[in-house]
Amino acid sequence: MTFVYLGVLLGGIACMVLLDVRFRLVFAAARRRWRAAVVLVIGLVFFLVWDLAGIGLGIFHRAENTVSTGILLAPELPLEELVFLAFLCYLTLVLYTGVLRLIAAKEARR
Repeated sequence: MTFVYLGVLLGGIACMVLLDVRFRLVFAAARRRWRAAVVLVIGLVFFLVWDLAGIGLGIFHRAENTVSTGILLAPELPLEELVFLAFLCYLTLVLYTGVLRLIAAKEARR
């Protein structure tokens, strides 16, 4: 049982938080906090249901490895999967709002 993969995921989330705070993209933008939280939770629930359906149908399997904690939230659903899904949803929000900001800046220069 190690925390390598979980640590890498949390490090990635920490880097996105720094970008978010620096450029006020998602949660650091005061007007968008609730909307961002709702979108993040909806995405997380969607992907979690997707994973659970895949596990139930026998499509997804968890393999033993040396970099995961081994903590299971449900059969075949490791803790790292939930953190990865949160990472994926937050990354999407940061990228989307960042691209919108770049497009708006480009339009303003015209």
